[in-house]
Amino acid sequence: MLPPSPGAVLLAALLAGAAQTTEPAPVSPCVATARFDLAMGSPEGAPDVCVSADETTTFVFDSRVAAGAVEFQPGGRLAHWALGQDGLSLYIIPKADYLPGERVKVTVRFADGAAPGSASFWFVGHASRGTRRVEVFRQPRPPDVCEKERDEAQAEARQCQEDKARLLAERQEPGGLMGAAWLEGAGVVASNKIRSQVRERPANALGLEVAWSYSYTPTGESRPASVAVRLGLLNPGAEPWTLAGAALVGSAGEQVELARWPLAPIPANGAGAVVVGIEGERAQLGCPCTLKLWEAQGPRTVTLENVTFPEGKAKGP
Repeated sequence: MLPPSPGAVLLAALLAGAAQTTEPAPVSPCVATARFDLAMGSPEGAPDVCVSADETTTFVFDSRVAAGAVEFQPGGRLAHWALGQDGLSLYIIPKADYLPGERVKVTVRFADGAAPGSASFWFVGHASRGTRRVEVFRQPRPPDVCEKERDEAQAEARQCQEDKARLLAERQEPGGLMGAAWLEGAGVVASNKIRSQVRERPANALGLEVAWSYSYTPTGESRPASVAVRLGLLNPGAEPWTLAGAALVGSAGEQVELARWPLAPIPANGAGAVVVGIEGERAQLGCPCTLKLWEAQGPRTVTLENVTFPEGKAKGP
């Protein structure tokens, strides 16, 4: 079970912009462009390539592939594949029901008889982040390709520096117990344990373990200025689940987007907690409400009905 955290600490993290320092999420093996250099020696076993249902992954070779020399094991799991007219390109489109984590091995044989005579890859199903382009080199890479990779690496390094600067800027506000003390001094935090009343939909991608709702009412005011929900979620799937967006739908159908934290994924076959919330929108929503969560470009969503928030002032967390 995930123990509930005091309301003040949770709202401090969400509403005061006080993000806790966490380890960065591991880099996903699913990239937009993958490159494999056979000239440097065959990789250890067949490398993995992420593919997504109904989305094309294009293989580009620097040597012609022999006609009819493309094999899939097991066969029948790809809706379409085609070899380009020049013999240098291979187009792969998995079926609509190609599952995350599903693996199909493809082997291509080259036409010139030189070594290496073939190359093999594992197609690994991913819910949304399939590799769009795979470049396979049998000959030493030309200078323009090396320059392109250098430019991409430099751009990635610049992006990392910008992300680091942004995260440091976000930590200028007090966090942890300091943030909680700031909120307690400025107003009142109220909390409700709502797990027993919340209704889950059968098609939800994640299971609900615990649920708490919170409201923050500034001193001297009668209505909450901010609300938040903390959820303990269970991911039974074979892929991590990353919260990309959230919305709260009122009883009259009005909907508002929610801020969310953290951005780290909930691991496959694991558990995690998320906090979502809004500021200054509470009076416009009639609850009980419906809470919707979704991941980026993926079909796995979570919908929770009968979500309510505490009214009035609390005596303590």
